[in-house]
Amino acid sequence: MHPMRTGPHPPDHMRPTVKVRPPRELQPSPFDQLRQQMNDVLGDGGILKEVVQSGEGPPVPENASVLIHYSGFLEYSDRPFETTTHLKYPRMMKLGRDVTLAGLEMGLLTMRKGEFSRFLFQPQYAYGDMGCPPLIPAAAVILYEIQILDFLDSAQVDDFIIMSPVEQNTVPLSTLLEVVGTLRSFGNRFFNQSRYDNAKDRYKQAMLLLGNRETPSVPETERIKTALLPLYLNLSLTELRLDRPHKALKYGNKALEIDSANTKALFRCGQAYLELHEYESAQGCLTTAQAKKPFDCDINNLLRKVAICYKDSLDKQKDIYSKMFRDFRGK
Repeated sequence: MHPMRTGPHPPDHMRPTVKVRPPRELQPSPFDQLRQQMNDVLGDGGILKEVVQSGEGPPVPENASVLIHYSGFLEYSDRPFETTTHLKYPRMMKLGRDVTLAGLEMGLLTMRKGEFSRFLFQPQYAYGDMGCPPLIPAAAVILYEIQILDFLDSAQVDDFIIMSPVEQNTVPLSTLLEVVGTLRSFGNRFFNQSRYDNAKDRYKQAMLLLGNRETPSVPETERIKTALLPLYLNLSLTELRLDRPHKALKYGNKALEIDSANTKALFRCGQAYLELHEYESAQGCLTTAQAKKPFDCDINNLLRKVAICYKDSLDKQKDIYSKMFRDFRGK
């Protein structure tokens, strides 16, 4: 038993502070701590959001196709139950079809390109009262971390594609050009992922839509040609990646019909001719391109490669003819 203190009590401000730790069940959980810094998206507390890094531009439109990195977590878990962060090229997902979690889709519609945000989804906006055994327990609150890499307004493309050719010709040309631009963006995404067949299909679809357009005026015709030029260039390069130099040459020449001085088209044709072992034609295209851009490294390097290949080809022919002549004299 401790002796009683007989002297005067110290002032209150000098007394040692004793911290009483609340029982474990009274401590805020990790998700409770997150809720304090989140905003209520719908007003019912079902979807809470925290913007970690702001994006730019307009928000994701309905029925868009989104390119995202995401990770889903359960409370008290350091490892995600699903994630795409290990993928170099996450697949493009269409809202309403590929994104089936209600909260996730609603959350994406609040985001902008480049944004990184956290969301807390109550069970009714996630996996419901049943959960998704064995990964998701019943009535689980879910945390999602999402980054919007890019999105495309594919709803406009879908609406345009289902129209009849007659209906497509009644819409403004500006709408058609927006659809074509979106299809080309899809193609570029596939190309950058080395999915060349998918890229080719999107470029060709855009090309056909432009080709089907009835153009009553000269200005419209010129705008369509302007839109066709990058598609021909993209198709030419894609066919080269697919080892189809004949088709690459076809689209390169189509580009030159629109712009005979286009250095990219001349370069593509030079590449195709080289693959076809037509070295004189390759030299002709590349020399013309070099005159336009004399300091372009790609053009100059390919021109040197063509010259080496052409010389090797001539040397081989000379050897063949010399052998034939020797054989003839021997006989």
